[in-house]
Amino acid sequence: MDLLHRKQVSSRELHDTAIAAIEALHPELNFLISWNEADAAATLAKPLAGAPFAGLPFLVKEAVGMKGQPAVMASRLAQGMRCEADGELVTRLRRAGVIILGSTAGPEFGNAPTTESVLHGPVHNPWNPGRMVGGSSGGASAAVAAGVVPVAQSSDGGGSIRTPAHCCGVFGLKPTRGRTPVGPKSNGGYFGLSVPHVTTRSVRDAAAFLDVLHGDEPGALYRTAPPQRPYLQEVGMEPGRLRLAFSTASPSGEAVHPECIAAVLQTAQLCESLGHYVEDIPLIYDWEKFRTAFADVWCMSMPLAVAAIEAASGRAAGPDTMESSNLAILHHGRSLGAEQICRSAALLYSIARDVEHFFQQWDAVITPVNLMPAPRLGMINANGACQDMLDWFDLAISRFAAFTPIFNVTGQPAMSVPLAMSGEGVPIGVQFAAKVGEEALLIRLAAQLEAARPWRERQPMVHIAKYKA
Repeated sequence: MDLLHRKQVSSRELHDTAIAAIEALHPELNFLISWNEADAAATLAKPLAGAPFAGLPFLVKEAVGMKGQPAVMASRLAQGMRCEADGELVTRLRRAGVIILGSTAGPEFGNAPTTESVLHGPVHNPWNPGRMVGGSSGGASAAVAAGVVPVAQSSDGGGSIRTPAHCCGVFGLKPTRGRTPVGPKSNGGYFGLSVPHVTTRSVRDAAAFLDVLHGDEPGALYRTAPPQRPYLQEVGMEPGRLRLAFSTASPSGEAVHPECIAAVLQTAQLCESLGHYVEDIPLIYDWEKFRTAFADVWCMSMPLAVAAIEAASGRAAGPDTMESSNLAILHHGRSLGAEQICRSAALLYSIARDVEHFFQQWDAVITPVNLMPAPRLGMINANGACQDMLDWFDLAISRFAAFTPIFNVTGQPAMSVPLAMSGEGVPIGVQFAAKVGEEALLIRLAAQLEAARPWRERQPMVHIAKYKA
């Protein structure tokens, strides 16, 4: 962006470079599901003067909702459906001046920590094409990691920004619930679990985009207090001496990969060397209760969503139109009664209160992002032999992504910071979470860590800088 602002490069040059990068790398990585050529050309022809990101090539996640773009959600059930209007987030992105080149891939209905849908096929990790990119913002993270675009839109309902950032070695910040808009079509974002933002290579870019995306949305179910100053101003500001708790024990009780443990321990030592107080204190809550309650709340809106798609597409939900994991989610959602939904919601609120009470003693908590570095493609099979919703939950969450969903329930901001590499050459992210509304603290801390242990110059195996036409 600095080159663009200083007029050392034109919007047309950036646009053409990004298009060439997509054409060069998409066949190998499979991160794009649709182009946005006419709309992008119109924006390029008439850039918004004075807009903070005027002329910046950009990709959105299919799930965000953009007029004229596919609304398929990687499902055969919804093939051919398109968005009728922009969502509020896209409206704000347009106002910021970005040139939206197309839509990135995610898993079916966004309900997996990997991006390997039956409809679109697997997205390949730029660091090792045999590894998964995470989900649900997998296409976005792959594109950013490969240098196709510097920033791509993403969203997080259980780890869907943080898990792909961990797998692909990029920076991923999930904002506080209500910080960024999810409407108007989706009023609550999975009842407050899902929050949109972006995936970036640098902390600075994440902060700059949060400045243009945050703010109350008319009629929004969830809202949060505005920041004291622009988030971009937090980058480089001294965070002060923070009280940081860290833990490497999975809340699910499953084993954590030694290299993910080592990444957290090394990060704790780094934070201590930067002057912070660091202590090994686990964040404890009842996983079995959390597991069943989270599954209920996640599944309860699926029957309504599927019914609407069936009516619009003329197709019926079944093995030929939906993956087995989502059929299990659908079946579970249909089995829920009002009493069970209310009980599960109350239980999650109770767990959230306990977690937030824990945070009264700590400025932030450090954990692994996931239980292992990016697994091999096919290891978490969303269309495998799935007996019921809890079988799928255990495969996808309990044994892989157990560290992330608690902060979707509490609504706290959390981030994946790419601070380590595995012995096999794939990235390892470290998760930091802070109190509700404390994105500024996380941005200051992340910028401090980025300065102490830079990651932007690391390039994966598949990267546009290595491509020779």
